[in-house]
Amino acid sequence: MNLDLAVIGGTGVYRLAALQNVETHVLDTPYGQPSGPIRVGELSGQRVAFLARHGEAHSVPPHRINYRANVYALHQLGATRMVGINAVGGITERMGPRVLAVPDQLIDYTHGRLGSFCDVEGAKVEHIDFTEPYSRRLRVALLRAAREAGVDVVDGGVYGCTQGPRLETIAEIARLRRDGCDLVGMTGMPEAALARELGIDYASLNLVANWAAGCGDQAEITMEEVFGNLEAVSSQVPSVLSMLLQHAV
Repeated sequence: MNLDLAVIGGTGVYRLAALQNVETHVLDTPYGQPSGPIRVGELSGQRVAFLARHGEAHSVPPHRINYRANVYALHQLGATRMVGINAVGGITERMGPRVLAVPDQLIDYTHGRLGSFCDVEGAKVEHIDFTEPYSRRLRVALLRAAREAGVDVVDGGVYGCTQGPRLETIAEIARLRRDGCDLVGMTGMPEAALARELGIDYASLNLVANWAAGCGDQAEITMEEVFGNLEAVSSQVPSVLSMLLQHAV
């Protein structure tokens, strides 16, 4: 199958309503089953695959996601470009709630996740170059698409990936800030590295759902606040993706 783009939706983004002529693919992979069915349809006249990272009912927590199966299933369908949509907390001043950001770096704080296709018996060990964890050309294309769609977006930032599913303590966020993180989420890794192993251009579109612990002026983080902000900011995603599809990368 020829795909123009694969999209992995995070918390708050469980489907792409703008997809037309949708086909459903339920796949198995050498690494097990992905988080749910893959919906393939047309967006702006282009062929797009969509997968809900946590499942369409948000039933899979971040540390239990089968990242290998998700990425490999999209690869099986012909994906060569992939945008991961990630709900995040904002740490630094420019990353407040309802901001859209396209990070350019990440730090992985997760543990125990199967983070490589090399993690199977007999597989060849591949040492990928991960100097720039996101595809530069796809990042540039995403940023241009947002501008042309009239959507404000922050260019760059460091994404810190924590284990989850709990949110972080004030001290943990202070550590992330000292390490240089602008954003904190739970699903950016190993997804980005797995895409790199398969030669897929990968970029992340971050939706800031809340200030991280100890940031901003909030006393605590509530799920009502998180989902309210995600609903507001995720409404801008379809126009960005549509514009992205109108340009070759």
